Amino acid sequence: MEIQWLKAFLATAEQGSASEAAETLHLTQPAVSKRLAALEQQLGTPLFDRIGRRLQLTDAGRALLPRARHILNEVSDAERELRALGNEVTGSLRIATSHHVGLHHLPPVLKAFSTRYPEVALDIDFVDSEQAYEALMAGEYELAVVTLAQKDYPSLESRVIWPDPCVVVAAPDHPLSKLPALDLSDLARYPAILPDLNTYTGRLIKREFDQRGLKLTAKLATNFLETIKMMAGVGLGWSVLPETLVDESLAVLPVEKLHILRNLGVINHRARTLSNAAAALQQLLIATAGKNPAQDGVQ
Repeated sequence: MEIQWLKAFLATAEQGSASEAAETLHLTQPAVSKRLAALEQQLGTPLFDRIGRRLQLTDAGRALLPRARHILNEVSDAERELRALGNEVTGSLRIATSHHVGLHHLPPVLKAFSTRYPEVALDIDFVDSEQAYEALMAGEYELAVVTLAQKDYPSLESRVIWPDPCVVVAAPDHPLSKLPALDLSDLARYPAILPDLNTYTGRLIKREFDQRGLKLTAKLATNFLETIKMMAGVGLGWSVLPETLVDESLAVLPVEKLHILRNLGVINHRARTLSNAAAALQQLLIATAGKNPAQDGVQ
């Protein structure tokens, strides 16, 4: 069984199309189809049902999928271990990051990294932090730079890079902004604009209300903090945002006994040998720990 056959199979399974898989693998569509046919011939069973323009996995394809991922991850790990025997920082590096971290915290680190290691080709995917955790455990990335989970993942190692305290905010002309002091019961009287309550940030906020037996009314939900900032700034509801996002468009509400601290950081799989490039980026991130990205550059 050829490794290239498995790569074609995995890409096709993920894309649902041989032509889209060909673009991912930088091959022609006939080349991908030929590899799939060779794999099916060797296994003696079809792996895809061809329905219209989309390909759907057969029972045999679904059974092969996790094994193919495992085999390709093992091959990738072996290649990394061999490359790590040298000291060169080259090759490609695939990482995940959330939109907020990628926009407001990661750029100076990436600039320093690309300047220091110009031979590394960075492949960056923007995903929700929760998705990054799942993808990292599945071996899709070497590193993820995201909002850290509140619970422990035994197979993953995490390091706090940026503490990210949050504050309650509303538009300057919002009724809550006129009160000299507030508690959660005051907030509960008005609709909120928050991240999805299943996200790490959303859970932190919901937990505070649940502990006090208060109902949290989320009028709108989006995982893009910049969008939340805009909607709160025009008076559509109060919200909870990182201090670093607050500007003149928002008023910070003096809510007693509400302290929400997120931690932003880097995670990796404990069982996966990091490439030289991933190890170099991880060390660069650790060296910046605690620095305010708006004020401190990376030397």
